[in-house]
Amino acid sequence: MVVIYSYEVAVFLAFITMLCWGSWANTQKLAQKKWPFQLFYWDYAIGVLLLALLLAFTAGSTGSEGRSFLSDLAQADARSLFMAFLGGVVFNLANILLVSAIAIAGMAVAFPIGIGLALVLGVITNYAATPLGNPVILFSGVGLVTVAIILDALAYRKIPGSTAVTSTKGIVISLLAGLLMGFFYRFVASSMATDFVNPAAGKLTPYTASVIFAVGLLVSNFLWNTIFMYKPLTGEKVSYNDYFVKGDSKLHLIGLLGGGIWSLGMTLNIIAAEQAGFAISYGLGQGATLIAALWGVFIWKEFKGAKGVKGLLTAMFLFFVVGLTLIIVARLY
Repeated sequence: MVVIYSYEVAVFLAFITMLCWGSWANTQKLAQKKWPFQLFYWDYAIGVLLLALLLAFTAGSTGSEGRSFLSDLAQADARSLFMAFLGGVVFNLANILLVSAIAIAGMAVAFPIGIGLALVLGVITNYAATPLGNPVILFSGVGLVTVAIILDALAYRKIPGSTAVTSTKGIVISLLAGLLMGFFYRFVASSMATDFVNPAAGKLTPYTASVIFAVGLLVSNFLWNTIFMYKPLTGEKVSYNDYFVKGDSKLHLIGLLGGGIWSLGMTLNIIAAEQAGFAISYGLGQGATLIAALWGVFIWKEFKGAKGVKGLLTAMFLFFVVGLTLIIVARLY
């Protein structure tokens, strides 16, 4: 399978993750006027699995290092398979809540609050398990990201028409999504070998872990997404029949694309974790918050008409950039 050997390449892959994880939700924004997010989410879940399989049978089955995908899958022990699967189940609930928050509050709010909290929790839990990097520098960066989250929440309350009820609902759902999302990565990481070239028996390589994670996501969708279809947090309820009757090929392709974009970021991120460490790799990937906020502010104009937010948004971006820089530098000391 294809592996990497330098921290610089690992950081580059984590930046691609950042772009993928911060951009996939644009597909949901494109579809939401014609396609409720619950129906979009079925295609998204399928797209995650298809891209994971594509990478597993190509990059994950090429070269002499490690184990090829099918060989790795055949030797995996039950605990490793379960942990990767559980990661997909937990992530799926968190992500559905995040998509609900996007529909209520917009990308510029849901991502900084939800994913920002996930970044903080994810770095803490993964560093506790595999402590790589200078903790003072690393957690200083995490602290600055936390400040950015608070600034974003303050800016959101200044949007015209953002009532206290709507504001509170969007923020609460984003926080709940972030709380769950802060832990899914640890489950996946615990299923994987730490040495990808000579992986431990029973453990998974990143390509296999990505596929099992995606299976957990899709299977759990029959539980989580069904609940949200019939008991939605926003909008009207939808049925399985609506998926087949109301959707056209364009809408289905948009959902598949969104899932593929996110899945690419996930696989690249856990490939980078061998050199960067799980805490730093995850922390950089969740810099997606910054990318999503940029989309929300400059492309979707989610703060249009809001007064007194320029300074808050400028400070938010500054704290994010400096915080992410510290997370990168932490591995070098």
